[in-house]
Amino acid sequence: MSQSSPQPERPSPCRPRDRRQDLLPDRPGTDAAGDAIRASDAEREAVVERLRIASVEGRLTFEELTERSEAAYAAVTRGELDGITADLPGMGAPGANPAPRQVQRKFSAVMGDCKERIVGRIDGPLEAVAVMGDVQLDLRGAQVPTGEISISATAVMGDVKIIVPDGVSVVLSGHAFLGDRKVNVREAQPGARVPVVRVAAHAVMGDVKIVDDEHHAPFRRAVADWWRDRK
Repeated sequence: MSQSSPQPERPSPCRPRDRRQDLLPDRPGTDAAGDAIRASDAEREAVVERLRIASVEGRLTFEELTERSEAAYAAVTRGELDGITADLPGMGAPGANPAPRQVQRKFSAVMGDCKERIVGRIDGPLEAVAVMGDVQLDLRGAQVPTGEISISATAVMGDVKIIVPDGVSVVLSGHAFLGDRKVNVREAQPGARVPVVRVAAHAVMGDVKIVDDEHHAPFRRAVADWWRDRK
């Protein structure tokens, strides 16, 4: 009787990979005794501040800033903190060239679709308007020197979808009439200084949704993570 060959385990969309682990070395740290010393809250905050400065200098995207800030708060040892900033220059180094400024600030769709992946530098508020259409804004690749984005989103018999990095803090305001305002993101750690997305959402017979990378396309992400891990 022949035996069937083992099949690769199928990824589960319900258990997405935690990207913070990519930024942290294997615990309990490196071989150096100093790297295995447990980190203090002050040391974690210092690393987060360094990451913020690197973002201002144009070295980190909005997604990278968020992921590394979250990893810093999750770090246990000094070695793990060092790994998070290992590819960043020392304080006082000449700044990198920031991304070009995001000139377009308003994105609208009237009886149509508008999908934008923003990779420029955001230094002011954005506006999204959907009237019997759909607007999708992807903010993960943007540069945000202030660490905060403000968006005015209006959906009238249409949908506005805003994709943010995992771990950001979302502050939602506005109102809905025969429509919905939804936030589907993983909550940041209480007290953590993570990037912020402020959305003033107004929905009239439409929907305004803010989702993070984990909830945007969970199955596709799980498949991509599984394929990368098996290499």
